[in-house]
Amino acid sequence: MRISSEILKALKNGRPVVALESTIIAHGMPYPKNVETALRVEQTIRNHGAIPATIGIIDGEPVVGMSKEEIEMLGQRKNVLKASRRDLPVIYAKKLWAATTVASTMIIAAQAGIEVFVTGGIGGVHRGATETFDISADLQELAKTNVTVVCAGAKAILDLPLTLEYLETMGVPVLGYQTEELPAFYIRNSGLKVDYKIDDPKEAANIIVEKRKNKLEGGILIANPIPQKYAMDEKVINDAIENALRQADELGIKGKDTTPFLLKTIVELTGGDSLESNIELVLNNARVGAEISKEVTKLK
Repeated sequence: MRISSEILKALKNGRPVVALESTIIAHGMPYPKNVETALRVEQTIRNHGAIPATIGIIDGEPVVGMSKEEIEMLGQRKNVLKASRRDLPVIYAKKLWAATTVASTMIIAAQAGIEVFVTGGIGGVHRGATETFDISADLQELAKTNVTVVCAGAKAILDLPLTLEYLETMGVPVLGYQTEELPAFYIRNSGLKVDYKIDDPKEAANIIVEKRKNKLEGGILIANPIPQKYAMDEKVINDAIENALRQADELGIKGKDTTPFLLKTIVELTGGDSLESNIELVLNNARVGAEISKEVTKLK
């Protein structure tokens, strides 16, 4: 593992560090919007007093704290693999380039000693999973890896009630940041209750520290709603999701190709509006994640 000197120094000196994934760069957005967004997210974290650590895999080596040049290369490179837990040993052995998902970013962040990780939305139980068993590895990772994930809920293309049930079964606390409802990615409300509402970064940090202090293994999910002015119209986004799901079914798209296809199709169907909402919710999560990271370092 290669950890940048800035991140190493910050971790050694107890400064706040926030992990970021790289799937959003390689598979979530078109170039150059992907690179621009990644750098904006990093700058947002810096503006709020923490240090960003974008994580990716270059020539089989996990990199914690990718440089601007490396982010640019990843953003332009074709056929970058999407790495979850199962893929890591093969990618390492074959010296490949890969973008990290929520699951693999959590693994590498935990190995580096980073507590807080910011993303857009986690994977979860896919619609129709009672027949397909299509369930994201992100949920298992949250059950066993000691990293706090700040997100805008699970991706709206998923079965949100079943995703919450799965998280409950696996013992993952789902905390609503200033909300009692699970956000639905592009919109603020899903009608589904979170386990607990938290009001500020200090309260979140206290919960994180108590979980670690008492050896309660596994992650914490902090669900942070998209700001109201960037939220999409519920009917517009739901119609786009249903349309995209039909297209995926007709084309026989399954497994790890499903989410990138659906997100790309939804962007097209909404005339780019969903992409802008996606960017704004990630920036909002970065602000909250940085503030939580700062409070955690104070308590440690």
